[in-house]
Amino acid sequence: MEDFTNNTNQSYERPQQGPKPVGQNLGIAALITAIVTFVLSVIPCVGLIAIVPGIIAIVIAAVGLSHASRTNAPRGILLAGLIIAVVASLISLSQVLVAGKIADKARNEWGNNFENIINDVQENVVKGLEDANVSIKVESNGDKVEITTSTDKKDKVQELEELEKENSQSNDTVRTKK
Repeated sequence: MEDFTNNTNQSYERPQQGPKPVGQNLGIAALITAIVTFVLSVIPCVGLIAIVPGIIAIVIAAVGLSHASRTNAPRGILLAGLIIAVVASLISLSQVLVAGKIADKARNEWGNNFENIINDVQENVVKGLEDANVSIKVESNGDKVEITTSTDKKDKVQELEELEKENSQSNDTVRTKK
């Protein structure tokens, strides 16, 4: 067997790697971001937030295409990322528009119903308070005090007049005792 370690006649050449095309790293980043955007955009309700990564993917792909066009580098990955990002952003934008239409419809149709319901409840509460009768009984050390109220105005006026008569009579008795 021969020893090739000291043999200077044989030379091993490494395969030369050409310069990495400008924009390929940006293309990969744009493609990955575009795929994430697409996945987010097709999920209901979550698709609303997919606009942000979609815009980021479009910008990355545009910058990569700019670099690639200057150096005649391959543009396949960049174009794929750009197309997927645009499609995903359009899907996400359509969800935003649909959500806006649903919100407008809900506000227009349900808003009037809520106002009617609130007005009905308010009327029922007012009617209930108008028809309310309250009776309070307090007992302490054998003394009993009872307070009764009703919403009938005639009863209140009569009760007030009776209290005024009693008060004026008690004042007259106090004045005569002095």
